[in-house]
Amino acid sequence: MSPTQRTLAELRKQGYTAYVVEKWNSHAEIRQDLFGFIDILAMKPCEPLLAVQTTSTGNIASRINKIHDTALSQDWISTGARLEVWGWAKRGARGKRKVWTLTVKVIAMGRP
Repeated sequence: MSPTQRTLAELRKQGYTAYVVEKWNSHAEIRQDLFGFIDILAMKPCEPLLAVQTTSTGNIASRINKIHDTALSQDWISTGARLEVWGWAKRGARGKRKVWTLTVKVIAMGRP
């Protein structure tokens, strides 16, 4: 399973309706995020809209930098919608079964 698939499964487990908004551009042969920083949009009744950038745990910092370098990210946050980076890694004690672990970083106005 990819980080995107894991994120979709977790969001749905938490009661969200979620949809992948990242698209493949066959001409440029790259993936393009919605507004340059959103992979998945999720909604849940009575909660703000949630945008998720999903990746491996080791790439969280680079994704956060990418988001802060995208001017529209601050516009997104100013609407009251949430923006988070979700990173996935297999973790566990040496010699023990490894399990997929989620790290969530909330993106707020301005730089941390």
